[in-house]
Amino acid sequence: MFKRTSTATWKGTGLEGTGTLTMPSGVFREQPYTFKTRFQNEDGKAGTNPEELLAASHAGCFAMALSFGLTGAGHPPSELRVNAVVTMKSEGVHWSVDNIRLELEGKVPGIDAAKFQELAEQAKKGCPISKALAAVPITLDAKLVT
Repeated sequence: MFKRTSTATWKGTGLEGTGTLTMPSGVFREQPYTFKTRFQNEDGKAGTNPEELLAASHAGCFAMALSFGLTGAGHPPSELRVNAVVTMKSEGVHWSVDNIRLELEGKVPGIDAAKFQELAEQAKKGCPISKALAAVPITLDAKLVT
């Protein structure tokens, strides 16, 4: 068993306040986030937000789980590119994660499309982040590329 931690600090109101995110790895050290970076800046260039981090976590976990599955089936991948899209919805002032779409392009020598799809679906269901997000609909668009 192991644990991973991150720390969030928030000062002020939800609309006008500011926050920072810090991770022991040093990837983020007091990385700022605000209402604007979370809900108004869709290109993400003004700063990070929890949903972007959720998407990164899910993409990374799924890619690694699929790599293990492919390798175990005798088809080690040369490259897996995963884009995770977290879609939010609002009901008045209350926001929730509506769905997550995993968009996968994989270069996997010697595998057919059906087996690739089967292993990708298994990884989607079995990766720890997918399991943690089981309350949210998760879809997969998997493409085998050469």
